[in-house]
Amino acid sequence: MRSLWVRLTAGLVLLLALSCVAVGAATAVEMRRFLVGRLDQQLVDQRGRFAASLEHEWPADADNRPDSRGQSDGTFCARIVNGAITGEWIVRGRATVGLPLSAEDRRTLTSLRPNHPRTADLSSLGDYRLLSVKGDDGDLLITGLPMEPVDSAVTRLLVIEGVVFGLALLAAGGAAAAWVRVALRPLSRVTALAGSVAELPLSGGEVDLGHRVPATGSGTEVARLSSAFNRMLGHIETSLVRRQQSQERLRAFAADASHELRTPVAAIRGHAELALREDADVRHALRRIQAEATRMGDLVEDLLLLARLDAGRPLVAETVDLTRLVLDATSDARAAAPDHVWTLELPGEPVEITGDEHRLHQAVANLLANARVHTPPGTKVTVRLMTADDHVTVEVADDGPGIPDALHDEIFDRFVRADPSRSRRAGGAGLGLSIVHGVAAAHGGAVAFTSEPGATVFRMTLPV
Repeated sequence: MRSLWVRLTAGLVLLLALSCVAVGAATAVEMRRFLVGRLDQQLVDQRGRFAASLEHEWPADADNRPDSRGQSDGTFCARIVNGAITGEWIVRGRATVGLPLSAEDRRTLTSLRPNHPRTADLSSLGDYRLLSVKGDDGDLLITGLPMEPVDSAVTRLLVIEGVVFGLALLAAGGAAAAWVRVALRPLSRVTALAGSVAELPLSGGEVDLGHRVPATGSGTEVARLSSAFNRMLGHIETSLVRRQQSQERLRAFAADASHELRTPVAAIRGHAELALREDADVRHALRRIQAEATRMGDLVEDLLLLARLDAGRPLVAETVDLTRLVLDATSDARAAAPDHVWTLELPGEPVEITGDEHRLHQAVANLLANARVHTPPGTKVTVRLMTADDHVTVEVADDGPGIPDALHDEIFDRFVRADPSRSRRAGGAGLGLSIVHGVAAAHGGAVAFTSEPGATVFRMTLPV
């Protein structure tokens, strides 16, 4: 298959060639029409004077030969009387000679209409432009001029046009080929870049797609193709980065989940082995087994909830008294952390929305637990419930140390904790804010935060 630049060049040259043919044909036709018009004008100007010199004497003899003075070489004349040709002559140099006519030539001459020029092929002369006019004796006088000068001029014009147009096509073809190559150079860069991308190991690991097609102006099809190709590479690169990040999160999730589950499982195993000893405190061991099993069950429940939220399964839709829910959650948090200063700000009227009461309570409780666990004793925590026309906002603000800047972009990811170690001192498994984000999204809302030292605010917005 030929390359695109060859086909474009051939197409341009073909269009130019067709244009040249059209121009050449038009000029040749117009040139012929103009020259024939000149011949007709000459015939009209003569008004049959050459043939008129045959009139007034009958029969013709040596002293009434046609008067050829002022006539060009090859001029033909004839006289027709009562439908019969009585004389036919032609100028040869300075002489006037008689001309034998065939029967077909005679029929052609006698069929001429007066004052209507016509081109005819005379067997002994070739193509002639003939004009018939009425004479003084009721006869017809025919004058003719050869068409050979016209045909020669048109032929020379066609030859010159052929040579000129041929050279022009050669020059235009070379220029078009060079121009098309330059114009399609960005396509070559796109092809080369696409080939290099095709050679990259896209099936796994990090992939560098930083190369782009250089910008080549704007508005042209090639420029739009380059821009679209660059956008496509950007989308592919973003997708690959997200896939890599997802795989890394999945590996981290598997590692963290395994660790979180291994810890209570190891505790249960240890206490079970301790209970099997004859001198062991069986009641204490069973209490520890129960506590670790409960913690493991809570972790599994959180993971199952996140899985259901990820799958987009619908939650329970019921009328929820959000005022009572926030009040109860704050009371529970105050009981769990009496060393914090808890402030509650509620609207004057009860606030009701449609949603899953249990999941909403879990989300609010997680926000309060986050403020309680990650702030020192004496921290002031303010819980606000605010209403608007089409949404309500639950806000939890504290004046604690704030969230490290490194965690701002991933604060709602799973197993993210302020303490990078797997110690239990910094709180739970790092699923609380992930659950808040998932529950808010499942209700058609959103959660956001701002944080700096001395002022951390989480806002969960829910539609009414």
